[in-house]
Amino acid sequence: MKKYALKTTSAIHRAIDYQRYLNEEQWAVVSAGSGPLLVIAGAGSGKTRTLTYRVARLMELGVPPERILLLTFTNRAAREMIHRVELLVKQDVQKIWGGTFHHVANLILRRHAQRLGYDNNYTILDREDSKDLLESCVEEVGIDLRERRFPKGDVLATVLSLSANTLRPVSEIVSARFSYLEELLSQIERVAERYREKKQRSNLMDYDDLLGNVKRLLADSEEVRQSYSRRFQHVLVDEYQDTNKIQADLVDLIGEHHRNVMVVGDDSQSIYSFRGANFANIMEFPQRYPDARLFRLETNYRSTPEILHLANLSIAHNQRQYPKVLRAHRRSTMSSASGEEVFGRKPAVIGLDDVLEQASFVAQRILEVRDEGIPLDEIAVLYRSHYHSMELQMELTRRGIPFTISSGLRFFEQRHVKDVIALMKVVVNPRDEIGWKRAVKLLPRIGSVTANRLWKAVSASPDPVRDLVQHAFDALVPRQASGPWQDFVTLIDLMKEPELLREPQEMIRLILKFGYQQYLQTRFDNYEARLEDLTQLGNYAARFESTESFLSDLALLGTVEAEDVIMGPEDDERVRLTTVHQAKGLEWGAVFLIWLADGRFPAARALRDPEGEEEERRLFYVAVTRAKDQLYLCYPLLVRDNRYHATLNKPSRFLQEIDESSYERWLVEAALPEGSGACEAD
Repeated sequence: MKKYALKTTSAIHRAIDYQRYLNEEQWAVVSAGSGPLLVIAGAGSGKTRTLTYRVARLMELGVPPERILLLTFTNRAAREMIHRVELLVKQDVQKIWGGTFHHVANLILRRHAQRLGYDNNYTILDREDSKDLLESCVEEVGIDLRERRFPKGDVLATVLSLSANTLRPVSEIVSARFSYLEELLSQIERVAERYREKKQRSNLMDYDDLLGNVKRLLADSEEVRQSYSRRFQHVLVDEYQDTNKIQADLVDLIGEHHRNVMVVGDDSQSIYSFRGANFANIMEFPQRYPDARLFRLETNYRSTPEILHLANLSIAHNQRQYPKVLRAHRRSTMSSASGEEVFGRKPAVIGLDDVLEQASFVAQRILEVRDEGIPLDEIAVLYRSHYHSMELQMELTRRGIPFTISSGLRFFEQRHVKDVIALMKVVVNPRDEIGWKRAVKLLPRIGSVTANRLWKAVSASPDPVRDLVQHAFDALVPRQASGPWQDFVTLIDLMKEPELLREPQEMIRLILKFGYQQYLQTRFDNYEARLEDLTQLGNYAARFESTESFLSDLALLGTVEAEDVIMGPEDDERVRLTTVHQAKGLEWGAVFLIWLADGRFPAARALRDPEGEEEERRLFYVAVTRAKDQLYLCYPLLVRDNRYHATLNKPSRFLQEIDESSYERWLVEAALPEGSGACEAD
């Protein structure tokens, strides 16, 4: 095994002044010799800089760029790191193999796919292609879609992807994640087998095949494995805590000969198990490489000492971790709008009466924070689930505070929300063409042609709802759709009753009961999250005296039919609304974390998993460490299930387990007018 002698410090400094740009922790990693290295890089500790300088140093030590493999989770990250290396070493570095696992797998397979029974010019299926091919396989295996709802291509693709990335059989994935599909398991397995056969026969690979096939190639062919294992003298992996089982195995196979494997990650930021990420990879790296040396990057360049103190106290409650204590490089001060230094404030914990008061407080405090000198672009609101942002989106819209959303479409733009609203519109306003067409196209075997034909008859009727329930339009519906159509007629007949028109929440529950919940299960891989959205929509609707007033309120906000995710002029500063998962890797001057109530954050469904609580605590840790200067931790005391009943919330266990000396508790006076002082520290 080749070893690299370290050059003298003076020789290194003549090219790159490492110690000028690196702290002692970073320099220890960059200057480490050969052999396996595990780098635990805390939040905001400069891991990208460390990786970049490590690559630069390897080249200075004489490692040719083509013998370095840099694996990242986005190709953009790899390009940026390689560009920085080029600026440092001032020579061509384009021969470095850098990119995502899928990118590198594709490079290898293009040369050797024939060993696996493919031609080297195979086609890569994107997600949409995979979905379409799976749906054609459903037809080919003879599943009668008229008899029962069968999962659509998106759901099937997610099931098969999780199976591939976790190396678990489809039956285990269905049992653990999609239990409502268990009675269809044998049919799903037939579709999966047909899908595999069809891809091989048609010279096709999907994204998961790239990883699975390259692993099979390297594991089965010693010649190919030795070729790449000997070629790459150094393998560097970013975000190792997010790798799945196959990716960790690929690192081991490629690093087999030289064993110069350096993995960088933070076990405390491992939050993607739902995508197949395997937390055990980073925790068990020392077992895979008993001679691995462990390094820690614990100096944080982002947050105030007060914010980091709270973060450290929280993550310390996890049992399975590499213990670390983030230390702030910054002083406990920040600059005000006038340029004066202000003593750093502790994070604030705020209990609000309900979700409406939570939204009002956050909106008001955002304006105050902006007036204190932090621009809207430097303010973010984070939440565990997308539906947590619903009331806040409405409040920001009312106040004219511009915002943009990273966690997906605005709440009322989401497909499942618009579907339910369309069904409600049909009953409240039978002349609503958009509502009718959207509602009937939810039914199997009814497309645009039939929807247009139905609308022509509906628009000509003096009383469309009456004629519908009296079966006046039945002849216009294809015979294959007659069963679902009759269910639709029954649903509308029930929804038109006066008591339902006065209870929009009950109307939403009825829509779910009469088929839409099953529709969600077969259409969407994140069925439970969408069902939560609609449950929360029902809770919000319960505040209204009628379905008509509920729909009118939504229309007046201009959110239901909006086309743009951004609220406010394009050139305005905008507050960022995002789930914590989407926020990883980002930072803001002020962060609001909302819905910190037990069962909401941590999410109740996540706690079903034995390791769920610790991952949820890591998610809380990620959220807290996004804040640079100000952190607000909010929770509603009451959640109203309807106009007559409210449930008392407990603060999140993640708040309860933190020493109260680490934060200020703010008291909020209810019903204060906008612009008045809304809170005071306890």
